[in-house]
Amino acid sequence: MITGYCANGDAVTLSTAEPPAALRADLVWIDLVEPTKAEDLMMESLLGITIPTRDDLKDIEPSSRLYIADDAVFMTASLVYRSDTEMPGLTDVGFILAGKRLVTVRYAEPRAFGLFKAGIGRFPGGCRNGVVILTRLLETIADRTAEILEQAVLRIDGLSLEVFGDKTSARRRPPQFLEARLRDVAGHHRLVAKTRDSLASLSRLLTFVYTLPDVQEDKDSRELCRSISRDIQSLSEHAAFISGNITFLLDASLGLINVEQNAIIKIFSIASVVLLPPTLVASIYGMNFRVMPELDWQFGYPWALAAMVLSALIPFFFFRWKGWL
Repeated sequence: MITGYCANGDAVTLSTAEPPAALRADLVWIDLVEPTKAEDLMMESLLGITIPTRDDLKDIEPSSRLYIADDAVFMTASLVYRSDTEMPGLTDVGFILAGKRLVTVRYAEPRAFGLFKAGIGRFPGGCRNGVVILTRLLETIADRTAEILEQAVLRIDGLSLEVFGDKTSARRRPPQFLEARLRDVAGHHRLVAKTRDSLASLSRLLTFVYTLPDVQEDKDSRELCRSISRDIQSLSEHAAFISGNITFLLDASLGLINVEQNAIIKIFSIASVVLLPPTLVASIYGMNFRVMPELDWQFGYPWALAAMVLSALIPFFFFRWKGWL
């Protein structure tokens, strides 16, 4: 699907069924979402540039992600999408400055694009050309990334309370509960790792954008680009801090699982020690020797039972006195 946007935010759908002879002069942004081969060919003929394919966008070489060709600037950044689900991921988005227009090529729907489209007509000074659209879009992407990290912090704080529990509660959590929290920790780690990769990609792109002559000639865009770069740097440091907290939470969860398992093993060990003396008494009187005085004793059976109970209670209260239970 191809959608064009004017400076005032009006949207125009471009279709291969009725291809236009030329692009409208007031179109400042053309957004290609999962374009087909026919749509790529149509835009290439209208813009006079080569539209990168999905495989081109996946190229990780910096020289293949940031370059100038055919009098156009080609840039690729990795953005986080599906951040609100259990399987967040990265999608590669192409940004092309072709003359006074911005062309974006993407095969997913990062939420930042929806937010930008909703407010495209409300930016101060308007979005008069592709450079302004690009810097404003990058600002929205940075804001959305900050929101993703903020939401991750809130969820990690809640998970930390679940792992460590309330100080006023002495209730012991089973190991299965903590093992389930480990899966939650892994999900948060995946989201933060994807966000850090995205921030690194955006940092390289912004450094490249700042050196473009069109950006240097526009004072507002130049200052906005510098501001976004500082924000990206701060977000990268914050993401590293969150990643450290997740690592601590992971280690703490594993340690608590070991503590709970050791407590269970300790209970079985103490139970075996407590039951050992009664077993010894029962074993002695279970021997079939001919000469055993207690066999003819009228109170032998109650005596054996009392001896077994007493031999179990003595070590039990001893362990309680020592604080081992």
